[in-house]
Amino acid sequence: MISVELINILIFLLPGFLAAAIFYWLTAHTKPSTFGQVVQALIFTFVVHILFSILFKEQIKLLEESSLELNRNLIWLILIAVCLGLLFAWISNKDLMHKFFRYIRITKENSYPSEWYSAFSRHPNCFVVLYMVGNRRLYGWPTEWPSKPGQGHFRIEEAEWLQDEQLDPIKVQGILLIPESEVEMVEFLPYEE
Repeated sequence: MISVELINILIFLLPGFLAAAIFYWLTAHTKPSTFGQVVQALIFTFVVHILFSILFKEQIKLLEESSLELNRNLIWLILIAVCLGLLFAWISNKDLMHKFFRYIRITKENSYPSEWYSAFSRHPNCFVVLYMVGNRRLYGWPTEWPSKPGQGHFRIEEAEWLQDEQLDPIKVQGILLIPESEVEMVEFLPYEE
C-alpha cells in the first residue's frame, strides 16, 4: 500500500521531473543515464521550490496545510516548473549562457549537443552544398537537418544538382529528403538576394 509520505515525496519531486522532461523534449540534447536524469530533476526541484518560496513566502509549509491549499500550491509549483523548463530550453537552444561565458573568456564551448548541431544553428540563413557519396553535389536550402551526425535526413528545398562549378539546369521539383549516411561533407554558403 502506498503511504502518505511516499505520495508527499512524489508531489514534492514532480515539478523537477516535469521541468527536466520539458527541457529534453525541446532541445536536441541526449538524455543522460537514469542517475543523471534523477540528479537533474533534483536540481530542477530545488530551483522550483526556491522560486516558489520567494514568490509565496507565506505558504512555505506545503505539507502542513489543508488539502485545498496543497492542491493550489501544487498548481503553482507545476506552473513554475513548466516556465523553468521552457526558459532553460530557450537558453540552451539560443546558446545564451555559453555565449556570455565565451564573451568573458571563461570557455570556448557552446551549449549545443555537438559541433554538427552548432554549425547548423550558427548558419540558419545559408544555402548548403551537400557533398554526397559518389562525387555528387547537391545545392539547396536546408529546412530540416539531423540533430546528430550519423542519423536522420536532410530536408532540402530549391535543390539543384551541381556539375563542376555550375548549377545543373534541371532543378529538382518539390522537396528532397537525403539520408545523412549519403552525405560526406556539408558546405555553408552565405545567402545572397
